Amino acid sequence: MTDDGVRIARNDDASRYELFLGSELAAFAEYRLRPGDRIVFIHTVVDPTFKGQGLGSRLARYVLDDAVARGERIVPRCPFIAAYLRSHSGYEASVDWPVDAAPSA
Repeated sequence: MTDDGVRIARNDDASRYELFLGSELAAFAEYRLRPGDRIVFIHTVVDPTFKGQGLGSRLARYVLDDAVARGERIVPRCPFIAAYLRSHSGYEASVDWPVDAAPSA
């Protein structure tokens, strides 16, 4: 738990990262593990009650940093994760863009 009550954890049983604010599940990012140490992010949800607090971006940064630390190749199928990657540098060496979601040059 951090000073602001946010806790993020990887829940492998549910195939998602979960962000809690206090004891409440405020957001999650679903993933699928694939051969070749690939983690495919497929969906991110922030509960409407918690929107506008930057929790989605905080979750995105955490999941991407964790995937890099684990040596996983990131495949951003989720539009939110893809948008985060397009606007935050430093992950390029760990991302395998789907053909239909690659950033424009």
